[in-house]
This record gives sequence, C-alpha cells and structure tokens, in this order.
Amino acid sequence: MSTEENATPQSFDRQSLTHQPSAPLREVVGLDSRPPRLGDSILILVDYQNTYRTGVMALEGAEEALAAGARLLERARAEGAPVVHIINDGGEGGPYDIRAHIGAISDEVAPKDGEPVVVKQFPNSFHLTDLEKTLTQLGAAPGSGKDLVIAGFMTHMCVNYTAQGAFNLGYRPTVVAETTATRSLTAPDGRDLRANDLQTAALTAITDLFGVVVPTVDALPA
Repeated sequence: MSTEENATPQSFDRQSLTHQPSAPLREVVGLDSRPPRLGDSILILVDYQNTYRTGVMALEGAEEALAAGARLLERARAEGAPVVHIINDGGEGGPYDIRAHIGAISDEVAPKDGEPVVVKQFPNSFHLTDLEKTLTQLGAAPGSGKDLVIAGFMTHMCVNYTAQGAFNLGYRPTVVAETTATRSLTAPDGRDLRANDLQTAALTAITDLFGVVVPTVDALPA
C-alpha cells in the first residue's frame, strides 16, 4: 500500500470538527434573527417575584437582572408597548405563595392599572393559563407572528419554556439576557454547574431555534 493511501487527508481533522460550533437551526431553516423594535412588540415579564431575591430560591445576579428589567419596563411603557406580567403560584406557605410578600411581584416592576397579570403553575407561561387569551385581546393571536419580548426568572426554567411555548404557538420571542438570572445546580454526573454556565447554556438553547436573544435592553432597536 502506498504512502498516499495510508495518509489522512489534511482537510480532515476530527478534533477541529468536534469543537467547531454548528450553525443555529434558525439559520438553517431561514428564520429571521433580527431583534424587533420594542415599541412594536408586547413585553412579557416572567416571575419577577421576591422569592428569587432571598432565601432558598435566591438567584445569582437577581438584583442586577431586576434592575435591568425595570429599565426595560420603563422603556416599554414610554414607547407604548403593551405589558403582560406573569406570576407563579405555588400554593400557600411555600416560596411561591402569591398571597404573601415572598411570592409577590417585586415593587421595582409592579404592574400598573390596566396591565394584565397572568397566574401560572407551570414553567411554560402558556400552559393552562389565560396568556393566549390575553395576547389575543391585545391584538396578538397565536400564529400572528407578533414579536414578544421576554424578561424575568429563571433563565433555564420559566424564561426558556415560555420562549419555547411562544415559538410553538407562532409568535416571535426575543429574550433580553441582562434581565434574566438563574442559580447554580448539581449536574447529573455530580459536578457543580455554575449559574453563569447554566445561564449561557439556557440562552444558547433558545437562540438555536426558539427565539432571538439580545444582550442588553439597549440592544433592542428604538
């Protein structure tokens, strides 16, 4: 056998293939990944509840994310974007008790009169709630392709699943990264998964197909 037959083609490098990022599915299937104008969108604030600021459910970076969420809310109101607040009800006596201070929406992003509040019990804010009905009343029925801008807690849980739910119903979700936060967890193999790594993974999963992710409030076009 000749030397040429034994040689590995120089263009084939298993290690480089293994570590080279793939194209996002959004790009493969031709979905638009440009961020929307906030004033042309509906803002959905997910679970900005006091429970994520203290105690067993405290998130890393919660205060900074909440402050960014407050700036986003102020801007949405100024630009005339409808706002919908989501709150998770986990029942009396628990960390998600919406009848107590721990489960209430934080004052910094509290609803104003006329802004709907949707109560949920699952990570997907659309599941067994009035969110579809509420959006339809705001002129954004499922399948309309309306832009939904999403902010809130937790990135890997309710933000992620709400973005997926919106995509599955024919909306165009955009998540504002600096308005979200999560917590460190233990991975199935026993290793510590830092909140920052989980945050990155969750946002990357969204950008692969379900929606657009912008880094900051200011990244949304005026």
